[in-house]
Amino acid sequence: MLVIIGALIVIGCVAGGFKMAGGQLMSLWHPSEVVTLGGAALGALVIMAPMRVIKGLISQIIGTLKPSPFTKNAYQEMFMALYELFMIGRRNGMIALEEHVVTPESSSIFSKYPTFLKNHHAVEFLCNSLRPIIDGKMKPEQLKVLLDLELEAMEDEHHQPISVLQKTGDGLPGFGIVAAVLGIVITMGAISGPIEQIGHAVGAALVGTFLGILAAYGFVNPMTVTMEFNGASEMLYFKSMAAAVVGFANGMAPVMAVEVARRGLTSDVKPTAEALEEMLKGVGKK
Repeated sequence: MLVIIGALIVIGCVAGGFKMAGGQLMSLWHPSEVVTLGGAALGALVIMAPMRVIKGLISQIIGTLKPSPFTKNAYQEMFMALYELFMIGRRNGMIALEEHVVTPESSSIFSKYPTFLKNHHAVEFLCNSLRPIIDGKMKPEQLKVLLDLELEAMEDEHHQPISVLQKTGDGLPGFGIVAAVLGIVITMGAISGPIEQIGHAVGAALVGTFLGILAAYGFVNPMTVTMEFNGASEMLYFKSMAAAVVGFANGMAPVMAVEVARRGLTSDVKPTAEALEEMLKGVGKK
């Protein structure tokens, strides 16, 4: 929603200021410039990015238009699910977690936390984190290395579409100049015509430069920053989960393992120690 509001502010202020200065808005409408500028930028993006990255880019752009899924409620359910799993693992042994890890969609624990269960990526990450310890294939102290590698790969995969979009945004002013040069070439061909025709051609050429700069600094580059914030929010969620799992695997009490996850959060989603303690009191009773 904020992305849409910001875009409307940019458009409204630029168009409003132009109108206040006596400009005619229709004089900015030149479809040929839009096709040249947009087509060149899109083509460059396709050249530089594999299909996997393009799909990720589309998904992340759509994600900027939605509220963040990593809310206080999402963290609350994650903490409660972790705590309940850890308590079962401590009381009954890690093997008791196998039924929940192998088929999380039918787990009696995960079913209590629909927001967490709906995040299939998070559930898969948690189950894959616990599985090596349950199977006895890995020592607890080795788990951190495994999870750090997975988190690093996730972070790189998220940043690749951002990098592609940022480079495209950086190139838009240059493509605007290309559109302007093409417009000047057309103007040169009509240099002996009426002054109105020449003025129209020069205006169209300048619009190409204007659109390139506006698109870059008003929309595309700010969008990459929003995508970076979204990525950081997602990575924080997974890093806090990984910290709790590593802490528990290395012998921490369940409540302290969850406390480790809480400590690394930002203030907008971080519950107080008292709120966390109160939250965990009712875990396992419903």
